[in-house]
Amino acid sequence: MKRLMALCLFVNTSLVAVAGEPVDLQMIARIKAEGLGRSQVMQTLSDLVDVHGPRLAGSKGFKSAADWCRNTLDGWGLENAELEPWGKVGRAWEVKHFSVEMIEPYYLNLIAYPKAWTSSTDGVISGEPVLIDAAKPEDLEEFEGKLDGKIVLVGKPRVPETTFTADADRYTDEELKDIYKASLGGGRRGFSPARIAEFRARRALRNKMSEIFKEQDVGVLLEPSRGAHGTMWVQSGGSRSADDELAPPTLVVIAEHYGLIARLLDKGVPVKLEVSVKTSFSDDDVEDYNVVAEIPGVDPELKEELVMLGGHLDSWHSGTGTTDNAAGCAVAMEAVRILKAIGVKPRRTIRVALWGSEEQGLLGSRAYVKKHFGDRETMELTNAHARFAGYFNLDNGTGRIRGIYCQSNDAVRPIFEAWLRPFHDMDATTVTTRNTGGTDHQSFDGVGLPGFQFIQDTIDYNTRTHHTNMDVYERAIADDLKQASVIMASFVYHTAMRDEKLPRKALPKPRAN
Repeated sequence: MKRLMALCLFVNTSLVAVAGEPVDLQMIARIKAEGLGRSQVMQTLSDLVDVHGPRLAGSKGFKSAADWCRNTLDGWGLENAELEPWGKVGRAWEVKHFSVEMIEPYYLNLIAYPKAWTSSTDGVISGEPVLIDAAKPEDLEEFEGKLDGKIVLVGKPRVPETTFTADADRYTDEELKDIYKASLGGGRRGFSPARIAEFRARRALRNKMSEIFKEQDVGVLLEPSRGAHGTMWVQSGGSRSADDELAPPTLVVIAEHYGLIARLLDKGVPVKLEVSVKTSFSDDDVEDYNVVAEIPGVDPELKEELVMLGGHLDSWHSGTGTTDNAAGCAVAMEAVRILKAIGVKPRRTIRVALWGSEEQGLLGSRAYVKKHFGDRETMELTNAHARFAGYFNLDNGTGRIRGIYCQSNDAVRPIFEAWLRPFHDMDATTVTTRNTGGTDHQSFDGVGLPGFQFIQDTIDYNTRTHHTNMDVYERAIADDLKQASVIMASFVYHTAMRDEKLPRKALPKPRAN
């Protein structure tokens, strides 16, 4: 009987200490019940990507999605939901129409997509394409005076390799063990002189090509994509700034169709293409935004302190930006929805942020951090810098959370290990002191604030969806996003409730002289 009573007391205890760090198991159970049993993450994701579509920085699609996110967060009961402008991102650019067709030696509709911030063709351009396969700038001399109004294939074809493994995978136990181990690389390594010379040679060739294309007023440029099975990687091919000259109309073509055209030309078979592209630009550079909303803190002594979570809202334009990074935004929104739905009263204020222009260089989050917390160049800090508790980011696709990177902050490791332990049965086990980069947590880490990115299963992020035409709703995995939502909600909750802010690393030195 005594043993039964002791067991009941243990079960009913809300807070337990794991390695000295309080963990609220009762709250975690409530978070799981809401986030797994009544999840809205896939509905949120579909509204973002299906209804509003691609969200290229500065575009109407981005603004439409940002307005919807703000209104949705406000409708869930979060406070101070707003679009916070951070600066000019460049010209707004949209695709209105495009068509790439092979007319001879037989008809084939080619799979292609315009690169961002490139211009329109002068109506339909028809004719035999010219393939430029140049190894050095001097090789371009034979094309001088021959490219006016032409359809130009830029570079030799890329032959996609046949793969014998699945496009998608999850981390194995061995891979997670390797991630867990501290990096012993000794810092950043430089490139060899030969590699540097190779980079410089390629840049010189690209610059010479651009010069010739502009001088001769080419009709349209077609480039081969990396990837296979109809997947193409499409990003920018022109300048965003309204002060710069417009780039020629440029499209990426899937490797299989580009290779077909190149082989026909090599055989001497006459090829006729018809290409039409219509894009639009704003006359001036446009304002860009971050979406922010809050669950206010209630502790009189801690409510001015801040816990943040988020992901980036902008995407590239050939898909609908599902795994990069509507998935992260939907998870962050779901995390605060869960906390709001179960009536959490956090000691610290919780603020969700959906960033603009991450793809252009973390522009939205960097501007936000500079305005609210400190200037990375000078390391002049605001008063809010001292009141910041932590930031959690999700931006590596649809994969479930397997752990978290500590960004070389050894002091947070035992804290995160305690918080992650209740999720070991959901495959989240790994806390590593290693750094990871390439997304918005770096903006916080750069000024000495605790900013973190979760470890996620890659699934087919690197092989199929990242920056491609295949980054669409069907590539999202519902159970993974539900799992990520409850873990993010739990980490944010515990950060908001602990007595002390998360530990920090030493402040970085100013970059400015």
